[in-house]
Amino acid sequence: MTSPRRIAHLDMDAFYASVELLRYPELRGLPVVIGGGRQAAPETLPDGSRRFARLHRYAGRGVVTTSTYEARALGVHSAMGMMKAAQLAPDAYLLPTDFDSYRHYSRLFKTAVRTFTDQIEDRGIDEIYIDLSDVAGDVREVAAAIKAAVHDATGLTCSICVAPNKLLAKIGSELDKPDGLTILKLDDIERRIWPLPARKVNGIGPRANERLAAIGISTLGELAQSDLGLLQETFGRNYAEWLSRVARGVDDRPVATSSKPRSMSRETTFERDLHVRQDRPALSAHFTALCKRVSEDLARKGYVGRTVGIKLRFADFRTVTRDVTLPDATSDATAIRRAATECLRRVVLDRRVRLLGVRVSALAKSGTVRSGLQHRLPLDDLPVVNRP
Repeated sequence: MTSPRRIAHLDMDAFYASVELLRYPELRGLPVVIGGGRQAAPETLPDGSRRFARLHRYAGRGVVTTSTYEARALGVHSAMGMMKAAQLAPDAYLLPTDFDSYRHYSRLFKTAVRTFTDQIEDRGIDEIYIDLSDVAGDVREVAAAIKAAVHDATGLTCSICVAPNKLLAKIGSELDKPDGLTILKLDDIERRIWPLPARKVNGIGPRANERLAAIGISTLGELAQSDLGLLQETFGRNYAEWLSRVARGVDDRPVATSSKPRSMSRETTFERDLHVRQDRPALSAHFTALCKRVSEDLARKGYVGRTVGIKLRFADFRTVTRDVTLPDATSDATAIRRAATECLRRVVLDRRVRLLGVRVSALAKSGTVRSGLQHRLPLDDLPVVNRP
């Protein structure tokens, strides 16, 4: 008889901000926003104390990388425009990002988890899935031991949920944050999952959530009990069937432990649908950030890729993809953005955009192939598209 799956999702608590608080403990318990440039670096005073930048003094078009829970309580969240964040929390402290430190602590916590099992799927700098199905012991005690090991290695807290599949584990790791330990069983879906807003599921973005609300569906429980025909009329067959499955907690995806990824991608669903011309600065900023994040992912994992692609989902939920294969493999952010821009030129941009993604595939380990397409323009000087 096959033993039931025990899949954990481990998510570091406010990771970037928590790393910064290790360096600046005097800011603990205060609203702190991470995302400023070098001008936001703290100033050391003659008496040894530090002076920190405040958010109300920020001027620019940057976005929030992350924030402490105290800043989140004021409405400041990651990917929010910094100027909007300054309106919500003008007295919040502002710190620059330090990705070298974040990658260091990321390696530390993942190494700690690997002392329990190598059945780990890396989902980014601050989260992983763990297949605990073959790890002996009471599941709660194992999860608690993992949390303790992470804290011992990093000084940071994490939240972890163990569930029958990745979908429920991902949702569950948010239920008891910060420093949470959650165990979910299939019998818990009706009590703990169904009362949650439908948007808690990755893949149900703001626009999909609006469409669900328009047909009287706001929670996952209502979605699970909804008529499939109505969902198909609203969203189309494939997406409707997916909605129905996830609302019932169905997910057969394995924990992917392969050491060689096929591709690396980043995408974002906008808070509101963006108009290609009217929202050009915001769209350009998101586009640049996605290319930079993919470049950082490639560099961190030691890969270069030859095929660059983009993904667009429009306001009517139609999704298009385009890709281009380069003569030389690269992990360079400027080269990725240049190629992604070429892909965008092959799309008719006549509708508002709700999702934008950038992907690099045809991967190879750095150093095994010649990497080309070096910087020729500053990244932020490249256009989204070469037409108005």
